[in-house]
Amino acid sequence: MKPLDAFQEKIGYSFRDVSLLETALTHSSFANENRANAQSYERLEFLGDSILGFIAAEFLFREFPALPEGKLTKKRASLVCEQSLCAFSRALGVGDMLRLSYGEQHSGGRDRPSILADVFESITAAIYLDSGDLDASRKFVLRFLRPAASAAGERPFKDHKTMLQEIIQQNPGERLEYVLTGERGPDHDKHFTVEVHLNSNVIGRGGGRSKKEAEQHAAAEALKLMGY
Repeated sequence: MKPLDAFQEKIGYSFRDVSLLETALTHSSFANENRANAQSYERLEFLGDSILGFIAAEFLFREFPALPEGKLTKKRASLVCEQSLCAFSRALGVGDMLRLSYGEQHSGGRDRPSILADVFESITAAIYLDSGDLDASRKFVLRFLRPAASAAGERPFKDHKTMLQEIIQQNPGERLEYVLTGERGPDHDKHFTVEVHLNSNVIGRGGGRSKKEAEQHAAAEALKLMGY
């Protein structure tokens, strides 16, 4: 059996357009080396992030009817954070299927949490586009979200972004925004810097190997500045 066929069995979905799955597994470093023949997963990741967020919100809304909005928000954040998505990808063996440049392969790209998390999102989007509706993506995602939601209390996730948002929402009219201020390094060793703005005033800065990680660190600094 071909590797892609075996991987589709693991996913639990058979693609009509296998090129969508190939794109979902293609890192930008590989695409840059093979410009005429490959696209990276970045656009699929963008779409998958929204689809995943919706599926998680819908699932939690139905599964936990007694939970208030604030706790639902925190639970969703723990389910779709980088740490969780990375674990889902590892369970599928995504690292073995990634299309990476030579440099990315030899710098640990196959097991890099930020890449594995992004690819779970890109696969979610690829399934949605190939099937034409949310049902197949929902079936794929819920295989992982259901057990993770049950175990969430055993491995709490400190979501600084949600905590900061809840504090700011207590003052109507305040506007919170995360601004990417820097991106440096080669594809296999990126570092992002982010500022969190409150009504255009900088209240925190953070860095990390993914934008999400940098935003969490910026929010943590803002909370510390505010005395939390």
